[in-house]
Amino acid sequence: MLEVNWIHLFILSLAAFRLTRLIVDDLIMEWLRKPFTVIRVEKNENGEKEEWIEPTGFIGEGLTCQWCVGVWSSLLIIVFYTFVPYGVFLVLLLAVAGLQSILYNWSERH
Repeated sequence: MLEVNWIHLFILSLAAFRLTRLIVDDLIMEWLRKPFTVIRVEKNENGEKEEWIEPTGFIGEGLTCQWCVGVWSSLLIIVFYTFVPYGVFLVLLLAVAGLQSILYNWSERH
């Protein structure tokens, strides 16, 4: 059984966070979401155009839901960390990128 201390949990959590954001929000993964979403453009009360991304079907719901993708991302991270040779490298890469993303967003607000 894998023993997880607080630092492992922190690293795994950051990696799962980054992988989830990558799938749900990032432009680089739009090719994966696009077949399962529809973009709807509407004008708001100020006359400005707003885009709404609407999922279509079960897969679309799953790919646009951070909670859904978060569970599967967490599973993938744990499997890579535990069973895949050099999987720790990928997990650490995603963890560092996740922390960088959090710090970047924080610095933009301050």
